[in-house]
Amino acid sequence: MTISETPTLASRNQLAERPLIWLGAITAGVVVTNLFAPQILLGQIGRSLSMPAWQAGLISTLTLLGYALGLLLLVPLVDLVENRRVILRTLGCAILAALATAFAPKPFLLLLGTFALGASCAAIQMMVPLVASMVAPERRGQAIGEVMSGLMIGILLSRPAASLIADLWSWRAYYVVSAALMALLAGALGRYLPVLQSPVRASYGELLRSFPRLLREEPVLRVRAWTASLVMASFTAFWSAVALRLPEAPFGLDAKGIAAFALIGVVGAAATPMAGRWGDKGWARSMFVAAHLLIIGSLALCAWAGALESRIAALLVLSLGTILLDVGITTDQTLGRRAINLLRPEARGRINGLFVALFFIGGGVGAAAASLAWTLGGWTMVCAVAAGFGVLGLVTDLVSRTGTS
Repeated sequence: MTISETPTLASRNQLAERPLIWLGAITAGVVVTNLFAPQILLGQIGRSLSMPAWQAGLISTLTLLGYALGLLLLVPLVDLVENRRVILRTLGCAILAALATAFAPKPFLLLLGTFALGASCAAIQMMVPLVASMVAPERRGQAIGEVMSGLMIGILLSRPAASLIADLWSWRAYYVVSAALMALLAGALGRYLPVLQSPVRASYGELLRSFPRLLREEPVLRVRAWTASLVMASFTAFWSAVALRLPEAPFGLDAKGIAAFALIGVVGAAATPMAGRWGDKGWARSMFVAAHLLIIGSLALCAWAGALESRIAALLVLSLGTILLDVGITTDQTLGRRAINLLRPEARGRINGLFVALFFIGGGVGAAAASLAWTLGGWTMVCAVAAGFGVLGLVTDLVSRTGTS
């Protein structure tokens, strides 16, 4: 494997730094909706295609499983193939997969389409290293934070947006709209993305075999992926259970109220550029500690909200806790991405793929933990478990100085 110091940037199709960052953020926000929208569409899809409950449940599972495999098998290609080309081809596959899902006549074809769509959503993580490569190291944290804000907004808007489109038309219309938006993005990316050629000279198999070595040789990657997994577990634990808690007293929200409540989390996404900027100023260690303290404190507020008698007070306290929780989570995620994108330029694709795949596992653990906690102790237990993940993150940063500069 022959590696030069930095990737090679061709002169044509270069885009100014600020528009490139915004294009990356919009791409992340639009594409990521395909990963979480199925969770709200399961009932409609299942009834439409006469799918039993277990089969309908596979829609979301296969979408996320496809994404996980895409992170490990497709994202590393940016370390091997010219970046603009691989991003456009992957996004093209996402468009075709969304249309195949929209017009699937049978359950098997729909499941196959959602799996392919999930895998193709790996285009998101191909954009992150490309943007990071185009920005000077002293501004990289802020740039990654702004791309991440688009990602977080897309995640938080995906369920209410999908619900709105499905209520107005049908679940198939959601996938058609998604394909249309991604086609518009592909046109913009094809015109404006810079041409970035990787310096790596290796086979695809060698890239995949390098994953264990990267984890072994890069302690920053290990620590930051670990804390990112923990905060993602807190995030999924909270959002998996809050929809069960909100219809109950004292909140008493209906389906539309729950969808509106989900929009509150968008406020937390505004913290991502600030977190990246603070990291660029050398405050990363303090901010990691603050982020985990914020997660713990916010979940205490959320647990307290459930014990209040006044509906208005309960909703206000829960809303505040939700915003602070999302600020803490996005701060850790943004600073973690900044840290790993300051590592080996020639391996940014693989490093980003590993990072996201590992915190993706944390999300799955959080969802499972929330289900068990809800059964055993209800809302208070869910908040305690989610806060426990934050405590583990805090302890990690107090005892380790790796990846906190």
